Amino acid sequence: MALSSSLYTKAFHQLSIQKFSVLFPQTLSHEKAKPFRSQRQPRALRKWQEYEDAVKRKDLARALRFLKSVENRKNGINPIERLDDSLSSESNRTRLSELGSVGGLERDWEVLDTCLNADDMILVASAYRFLENRGFLLNFGKFSSIVLEGPRDVTPSVLQSSTGLEVSKLSPKKWGVSGSSSVVLLAFLGGTSFLLSRGIDIRPNLAVVLGLAFIDSIFLGGVCLAQISSYWPPYKRRILVHEAGHLLIAYLMGCPIRGVILDPIVAIQMGIQGQAGTQFWDEKLNNELAEGRLSGTAFDRYSMVLFAGIAAEALVYGEAEGGENDENLFRSICVVLQPPLSVAQMSNQARWAVLQSYNLLKWHKNAHLAAVKALENGSSLSVVIRRIEEAMSSNG
Repeated sequence: MALSSSLYTKAFHQLSIQKFSVLFPQTLSHEKAKPFRSQRQPRALRKWQEYEDAVKRKDLARALRFLKSVENRKNGINPIERLDDSLSSESNRTRLSELGSVGGLERDWEVLDTCLNADDMILVASAYRFLENRGFLLNFGKFSSIVLEGPRDVTPSVLQSSTGLEVSKLSPKKWGVSGSSSVVLLAFLGGTSFLLSRGIDIRPNLAVVLGLAFIDSIFLGGVCLAQISSYWPPYKRRILVHEAGHLLIAYLMGCPIRGVILDPIVAIQMGIQGQAGTQFWDEKLNNELAEGRLSGTAFDRYSMVLFAGIAAEALVYGEAEGGENDENLFRSICVVLQPPLSVAQMSNQARWAVLQSYNLLKWHKNAHLAAVKALENGSSLSVVIRRIEEAMSSNG
């Protein structure tokens, strides 16, 4: 049977393609792979966009569940879902990289940013464990099971010989007594005297201001004054130094950090005493207190984190101003111990904790400075912790 010219040409064309495919099979596989990849890319993008949405909404459970599902797929569960590094489109490759799909290395850190709104601290701890198992948090809990060198009995003279600072320099100050707050108070009193000497009677206005300040201190814990003071750069910097001290020591002690609150109004909304706060959690301490007991290691670790802010201020400025609420929390733990600590034991434990935190911060000064700078730039918790890890890695 004879073939028509058009049919013959079509049959020859098909045969030629088949022969060509046998000779160059990679060409055929490449042509077949294109539609498969084009179907796979949007699904991968959609999945990571779900993660982005969870991070944006501060939904820790959803974000962590997604990361664990990605990890399971990489370990062999449903491997067809795994992403291919060799993507056909440069634009898609860029988008996937931005979303963290290629390995997810950049975006995995962001799960820490969802911890702030999480009520379940066990879930917060599991987020840290997940990143630790992935090899991200190399220094998390690095010093959790050791007691640093030095005597347990830390007298004022021992503390001074070790730090070069008198005990009075390591005690929280009342506002207006010393440091930057005293400068503000003196400037205020000097300005008032100057206006009065010029015949400008500001006493009625002054009475209103003092009355509002009194109401603020009694009913709002001084949050309004703290909010105003936080805009003064030297005062704001000292708060950052203080909170970075808490954050770094908690991290090195292996205590999951929920977040760092620097806005006094947000702090009072979250039930934090004081002008700012670092929220951390010690699972061992929590479990032991629930059982009505407290081991020495858990108490030591908690004490070090509590007094790390005071130690950080002393290290950077030569004295501490903040930390009154930290001392109050410390005393509240001391009184529930069985048997409760005496005043002398309480003071010794406080001095010991300050000394340990001071030395640890001194040895990792670059990591503390990196945390301060990151907080100063308004960085999220994930970025702050990454800067800590980078600083400690660079120091070996």
